[in-house]
Amino acid sequence: MDTIYALSSGNTPSGVAVIRVSGGGSRDIVELHAGDLPAPRSAILRLIRDRNGNPIDRGIVLWFPGPGSFTGEDCAEFHLHGGRAVVDRMLEELGAHPDSRMAEAGEFSRRAFVNGKFDLTEAEGLADLIASETEAQRVLALAQASGALHDLYKGWRARLLHGQAMIAAEIDFADEEDVPGSVSAEIWDDMASLAEEMHIHLGEARRGSAIREGFRIAIVGPPNAGKSSLLNALAGSDVTIVSDEPGTTRDAIEVRLSIAGHLVLVIDTAGIREGAEKIEAEGIRRAFVRAADADLVLHLSETGSWSVLGGVDEDRIWRVRSKRDVSGSCNVGHEVAVSTKTSDGLQGLLAMLEEHLAAVLSVDAITLPTRQRHFDNVKRSLEDLKTALENDADALEIRAEALRVSADYLGRIIGHSGVEDILGIIFSEFCVGK
Repeated sequence: MDTIYALSSGNTPSGVAVIRVSGGGSRDIVELHAGDLPAPRSAILRLIRDRNGNPIDRGIVLWFPGPGSFTGEDCAEFHLHGGRAVVDRMLEELGAHPDSRMAEAGEFSRRAFVNGKFDLTEAEGLADLIASETEAQRVLALAQASGALHDLYKGWRARLLHGQAMIAAEIDFADEEDVPGSVSAEIWDDMASLAEEMHIHLGEARRGSAIREGFRIAIVGPPNAGKSSLLNALAGSDVTIVSDEPGTTRDAIEVRLSIAGHLVLVIDTAGIREGAEKIEAEGIRRAFVRAADADLVLHLSETGSWSVLGGVDEDRIWRVRSKRDVSGSCNVGHEVAVSTKTSDGLQGLLAMLEEHLAAVLSVDAITLPTRQRHFDNVKRSLEDLKTALENDADALEIRAEALRVSADYLGRIIGHSGVEDILGIIFSEFCVGK
C-alpha cells in the first residue's frame, strides 16, 4: 500500500505539530529527512531537513517499526513547531516521495483494523473518545475503545459456535463411542441463558444512545406557557425569541447543554393549540413527534391543566407549572412550579434533572450498545438464537444452522464477517491524521 502521511495534531498555528507517517516508505523518509533511524519508540531531537539538505525545523523524531505500531506497519512521527509555514513545508516534502500521499479521514485507524490491531467496536470507541464532550461520554467511549464490547460480543459468539460444534459432533460422529448421543442437549441451558443476556443488553440501547448522542428533553405546552423562556433559562442565554404573540415558535429549536456531566439536548417546540393555520399546524405536528422521541418531556402549563400527550409514556412526562410568580404553586411529585421571571423553582428543577440523569445515565455498565448497527445485529442474532431454541428437538441440522447465523451477526459487529459495506462509513467519522 501507499505510504500515507498527515498532520495528526490540531490546526496550526500551535505549540507543537505532530506529523504521522505510515507505510513501507517510512524508513526511507526518516533517514532522508532526519538521518539515522532512532531506537524504536525512543524520542530523539534531530535537525529536520528537506530533500536538498536545507533545514526545515529542529524537532523530535520517533520511529515505530511494524508490527509494534498503531497501524501495524512501519510508522514515524515528526514533532515540529506548529507554525503554518513549518507544517506546510514538511507536508510538501513528504508528498514528493514516491508512492506517498496524504492520508484520508480515518485511514491510519482503518489500516490498524486491517492489520488486526483492534476490531470495529474498538475503532468506534476510539472515534467516540475523540468526539466526547462530557464525562459520561468519555467513560463509556474509553471502555469501548479498550475492548469492553469486543470481549462481550466475542464471548457470546464463542458460546454460539460451541453450541453449533456440539450439534455437529452429535450428527457426524453419532457412531463413535466417545461421543454420546445426547451431547447437544447439554448446550441448551447455556443458549437459553445467552438469549436472556442478549434481551437485557438490547434493553440498554436507549441508555447507550442517550449517553453517546445526548439525552433529549422536549419542552411542550400551549402557546405562551413559557416554553422559550424556560429554554433560555436552562441555557443561560437568549437562544430563542420570547414573545406574547401566539405561534412565535413554529419549528423545534434544539440547544446542546451539559448537565451534571451529561450531554443534554433541550428542544423548544411549537405551542400546541386548536385552530392553527397551516404552517403553525405543521410545527405542532412536529412538536408531538419530538415529544414521542424524547427521553423526557417537560409539559408546561400556566393554568395547572395539562392536555393528554398521545404517544408519550406517562413515566417520561414531568408536569411543570410555569409563571410561578403569578400562580404561587408548589412542587408536588413530578409537578414542579417555576418562574423564569424571578428564577423561583429553577434550581429545584435543575436539581431534579441532575438526579434523574445520574439515575438513568449512570455508566456502571460499560458494555452498553452505543450504535444502531450494534442493536440491529444483536437483535437479529437473538432472533436466530430463539429459532434454534424453539425448533423441534429432532431438527438438529436446522438448529445448528440457526446458531451459525446467530454467531455470524455477532461477527459482523466486531468485524469478523460481512463488514465491507460499512467500513467506509465507520472510518469516515475520524479526522484526517487518525
